[in-house]
Amino acid sequence: MRIFLTGATGFIGSALVPELIQAGHDVIGMTRSDAGAEALTAAGAKAHRGTLEETDSLRRGAAHADAVIHVAFDHDFSRFAENCEKDARAIAALGSALQGSDRPLLVTSGTGMGSRGDGQPASEDVFNTSHPNPRIASERAAYALLDEGINVSVMRLPQVHNPYRQGLISPLIQVAREKGVCAYVDEGRQRWAAGHLSDVVRLYRLAIEKGERGARYHAVGEEGVSARDIAESLARGLNLPAVSITSEEAQAHFGWMAMFAVLDMPASSALTQARLGWVPTGPTLIADLDEARYV
Repeated sequence: MRIFLTGATGFIGSALVPELIQAGHDVIGMTRSDAGAEALTAAGAKAHRGTLEETDSLRRGAAHADAVIHVAFDHDFSRFAENCEKDARAIAALGSALQGSDRPLLVTSGTGMGSRGDGQPASEDVFNTSHPNPRIASERAAYALLDEGINVSVMRLPQVHNPYRQGLISPLIQVAREKGVCAYVDEGRQRWAAGHLSDVVRLYRLAIEKGERGARYHAVGEEGVSARDIAESLARGLNLPAVSITSEEAQAHFGWMAMFAVLDMPASSALTQARLGWVPTGPTLIADLDEARYV
């Protein structure tokens, strides 16, 4: 297939490009920079200049593709809600280019959207329409397209990691350096689901090749890693103490990260594994954190 990929030079996208090419697909990767275009060309992909803000560029990229994978997201969390709405507009634009066809569109969301709010792992068969996370806008945009007849499905991400980056844990490292401690809230029982980058990109490929209209997939290798285990691993790597703080202290300590630091976010991928024959095999989150490059 000829696949249009947004976010093609980002953390996930730059690993997904070779995964798709090695499977025999042609990749058109969106980038905003000359350096990004050069990197895509070197990787064997075709570069398409565009941005999330320029919806016409999204439509042009998707117009002649056999399939679209939307990975790009603006990770400026100081404007998180605004960026989630921007993502919804981008999804609508991509979908408009696929009207009248059965060409698949795979968009990205978070595993929290599958949480029932009862402490059980989030599941693919749940869409929590009352979830407070602003990222819900991405899935609402996807299901609006589904109602319009677009062949859309959703990839929900946990903390995606390798030894160099670890999702929301990467900014925690900066907080720890600034504060001089690696903190967790209360007893540190909050759990974050995780998935190794190599497993995640393989799942994106399987989902675009074999996925079903309206399906939701969880790129989860570990259902839940405790906040305390994460903090203690960071403490080993940074040579800092791991300490407990109260939930009342979380805002002052973590800043914008506080909204995530207090959340219990386990998630299952049992249905995804059964539907697509996907078996995660990559290193665990703690193994990658223990090998992380902190310098």
